[in-house]
Amino acid sequence: MKIIGIIPARWASTRFEGKVLAEVGGKPMIQHVWERARQSELLNDLIIACDDERVVVAAEQFGAKTVLTSKNCASGTDRIAEAVESIEGDIIVNIQGDEPLIDPAVIDALATALVDDSSCLMGTMIKVLTSKKELKDPNVVKVVIDGEGNALYFSRSPIPYNRDDDDEAIYYKHLGIYAYRRDFLLSYKNLPKSNLEKVEQLEQLRVLEFGYKIKTVVTDIETIGVDTPEDLSRVEKLLSKSVETE
Repeated sequence: MKIIGIIPARWASTRFEGKVLAEVGGKPMIQHVWERARQSELLNDLIIACDDERVVVAAEQFGAKTVLTSKNCASGTDRIAEAVESIEGDIIVNIQGDEPLIDPAVIDALATALVDDSSCLMGTMIKVLTSKKELKDPNVVKVVIDGEGNALYFSRSPIPYNRDDDDEAIYYKHLGIYAYRRDFLLSYKNLPKSNLEKVEQLEQLRVLEFGYKIKTVVTDIETIGVDTPEDLSRVEKLLSKSVETE
């Protein structure tokens, strides 16, 4: 079974244009993502899907394989779906290009979920959420799951609603890494953008709204996405600390 990692690298980010090439510790952010993903034990290949020639040039300078995709892709999943049209593989792992601290163990855990369950078309990672600040933060996506670990819904709002303020209520946050079977991913790109996807601005809701399941895998490994220059400063400090302790 061939497992391909693809990193969508979008130059035209609304909140932080060009962030994938923003320098962190002397390297473009996308290089940190690529270097960590290369440490995965299960990926057979790793490709950066770009929307801009500047990203292609930078990525190829540090040795990455690249695919140039349309600037008009509605989401990272749409970008990957376009990229895999010319790529052979069985399982495709979508590794976010704005998470320079991604742990390769998370990539392998998610890929394993699809390898072990042939009925699983799509999977993603989640983590128990304990921070009240994150619970209320619309940039931290929450998810509720069924008894078999399949996602019931994703939202920017706190879910489930804790009516009685029960201290034992369990919340999960969504980590933005996905894995798909290639055939399902190619079908996904033909689905119209769904109502829930438009309202919440969450691409994974398209899958649920059209009746497909998303398997979740719980991890205790934290990851940090970079959406703003402030996030970048936070990541740089964490990288500096990790270097000091090595």
